[in-house]
Amino acid sequence: MLGIVVGVAAVVCMISIGAGAQAEVSEKIRTLGANLLLVLPGAQNSNGAKLQAGTQPTLTEEDAAAIRRELADVQVAAPLLSRPMPLVAANKNWVTLVAGINADYLVAREWQVVDGRSFTDEEVASGAKVAIVGSVIVEELFDGRAGVGETLRIGNVPFTVIGVLDKKGLGAAGRSQDDVVFIPLLTAKSRVVGAVRGTTREALDFVSVKVSDAAAMSETQQEIEALLRQRHRIRGDAPSDFRIENPADVLTARGAAVRLLGILLIAVASVSLVVGGISVMNIMLVSVTERTREIGLRMAVGASRRDIRWQFLIEALILALLGGLVGAVLGAAAAVAIAWEAGWPILISPWAVVLACGFSGLIGISFGVYPAHRAARLDPIEALRFA
Repeated sequence: MLGIVVGVAAVVCMISIGAGAQAEVSEKIRTLGANLLLVLPGAQNSNGAKLQAGTQPTLTEEDAAAIRRELADVQVAAPLLSRPMPLVAANKNWVTLVAGINADYLVAREWQVVDGRSFTDEEVASGAKVAIVGSVIVEELFDGRAGVGETLRIGNVPFTVIGVLDKKGLGAAGRSQDDVVFIPLLTAKSRVVGAVRGTTREALDFVSVKVSDAAAMSETQQEIEALLRQRHRIRGDAPSDFRIENPADVLTARGAAVRLLGILLIAVASVSLVVGGISVMNIMLVSVTERTREIGLRMAVGASRRDIRWQFLIEALILALLGGLVGAVLGAAAAVAIAWEAGWPILISPWAVVLACGFSGLIGISFGVYPAHRAARLDPIEALRFA
């Protein structure tokens, strides 16, 4: 039983952990926004060494507008300019990411404003001093109050909070997506982010491109690259001064790795079930030897070989099923503990429990056949004489 308990517990635990990890990856992909491409600046060269990605300020609002205007499959192309900045509200302060956007960015990310409203076209065009904040900002600066209508300072510039965003949780890099403040892009360039950077104020951090059809993602990516190379006057053999990424690809690869690891762990755990089955067979063989006189007595009073065979098969099956049930409970408890510690969704599939218990029962029957057959072949006279 112990071998089967360990095997079933390991199988149930691994399947549940794998399902939880897959759900977590799927949720992160969902929070990024569907059919999303990121256009990022390239890397700058300094004394023959290539610096980190994004150090070459090559993307502008005009690039984003051209992508939206000239490519049929592009739903929105939202520019973004950001920088970590100090926030002050009353006697509280907080440092977070301040990003200049237009209303299209929230559309690209499928990010809902749960309290208040989004930016109007007039506010974006005039560079109004209004802000939309994440749920973390509400907790840290406003003690969980609604936040809408409150005033906060970004650097030395006062802003009025007009909206609070829906929670998205942790991003792919492990940073909270809700720890952010969005302001109109023109305001960011002229009053906050661009004024501090000391670089070209027209340069963007990236452009989020939402494609209308998932089937057109690859083709749209090629069209964006061709369009931007033409706009940036890059020759055919020269490298691009930008790069295009699909953020869901990284998480999809991570999900595939988690799934493969889960399959390998389940395969290893299944070995414990086989070992448990061998243990059941050995114990039943010992039981046949120890109960030889009992078997002979039963056969002497009328039990058939078929009755003896079924007796030992049922005993082996009960041992395996009890081990499977205990293992399923322990595996589910272990999965809950690990998922809670890792912050993953707790997903315990009933089918995994049924499958593991059914497999343990199959193991019990398979490895109980030989002991049952051996018991049924005993001669009742010789069995009664067995000391």
